[in-house]
Amino acid sequence: MARIRETVISRFFSSSISGSFLLIIATILAMLFANSDLSGLYQTICNQTISLSIAGYDILSTAHGEMSFAKFVNDALMAVFFFAVGLEIKREMLIGELSDIKKAMLPIIGALGGIIVPVLIFYFISKGTPAASGMAIPMATDIAFSLGVLSLLGKRVPLGLKVFLTALAVVDDLAGILVIAIFYSSHITAEYLVISAFLVVILYFAGKLGINNKSFFVIIGIVMWFMFYHAGIHPTIAGVIVAFFIPARSKIDSYQFIAKLKSNINRFPAITQRNKGVIILTHEQTDILHRLNTASNKVISPLQKMEDMLHPVVTFFIIPVFAFVNAGIVLEGVTIGNLTSEVTLGVFLGLLFGKSIGIFSFVYLSIKLKLVNIPYGVTMKQLASVAIIGGIGFTVSLFIADLSYGDAQALLNDAKIGIVSASLIAGMLGYFALKSQLPKADKAV
Repeated sequence: MARIRETVISRFFSSSISGSFLLIIATILAMLFANSDLSGLYQTICNQTISLSIAGYDILSTAHGEMSFAKFVNDALMAVFFFAVGLEIKREMLIGELSDIKKAMLPIIGALGGIIVPVLIFYFISKGTPAASGMAIPMATDIAFSLGVLSLLGKRVPLGLKVFLTALAVVDDLAGILVIAIFYSSHITAEYLVISAFLVVILYFAGKLGINNKSFFVIIGIVMWFMFYHAGIHPTIAGVIVAFFIPARSKIDSYQFIAKLKSNINRFPAITQRNKGVIILTHEQTDILHRLNTASNKVISPLQKMEDMLHPVVTFFIIPVFAFVNAGIVLEGVTIGNLTSEVTLGVFLGLLFGKSIGIFSFVYLSIKLKLVNIPYGVTMKQLASVAIIGGIGFTVSLFIADLSYGDAQALLNDAKIGIVSASLIAGMLGYFALKSQLPKADKAV
């Protein structure tokens, strides 16, 4: 079981490192576009309106105006991102590191410290100013970026440390989702909310009835996204809610599938027709293969299928596009005042120092008080290094910054400066700190 888990995590890490490089490239391109002769083109792309008319009615238009490309990325594509996050959280709660309360306590406690301390730092720096609405910005940990940094060290990183950071980032994402749902929804429209509640009831009974059809859940998800979008609740929350209702059980278990496979293989006729090198199967053979194909589709749960399908889409497309649209920091006119503003300092200090101090102090105290056990093969110094990596807030921090400041471009630009600079420094410091605490490559087991 441990070997299987390590293989799955290793595969996840290999995609995380590739996704992290794409994220960095997208960020660099965004900054180049925003600060060159292409800035006009960049703004045109971001502000380009998108419409989807049905019977003359633009379903993407609300009382607040038409949907721009940037808003489409933040409200629609990021709904898919949070849907994938929701699937991951559900899996971790059912069979992963969050399924056992004893194993889950350490990353939960660490995530709690990594939320409270950064928020307090931001609050004390920005209280009484317009910047105060962005208190949630430094509470986020970018799961793809942070795991990508960890994966650069390969097999030298103990499995327990990888699992700890993964679970911590998942808990962190869950907290971010709750913050978005509670604090970034406004002007609630009752009729859309009632329909959304009705859709949740449908999803509940669909699970009770054993409905496993992925298309059914996709259609319900799209309709719920539309309802949330027009109800005044941030539509990305629709993705998370639907994800929690995706069935995690397969129609047949693996033992039934193996038995069915053996039975059909034994009945599979060995003789095939050949014509000019082309193999022609008999009707009996094709019938057996069709049955095996149907059975193989039933042995994988919808949750696992959709998670595997969405992971590359999110990692290699949605997150880089999001970074390109949102990381365009305008450096022209940036002064010392911008670098020392409440927003920039609050975000920078919250992510770089607040996250690392919060995560490690809470973890350290919980271990010393014997509330939890330190993971096997992991040292306190390694946990301290990973706490620094937890200060990479990139994707979700940018997302919350956009929700916090909206059209207040000056505040948003300052927040972006704090996010990008803190995330890059946290990534580099965490990498070198952890590298110094790990065994040499030739000594690694």
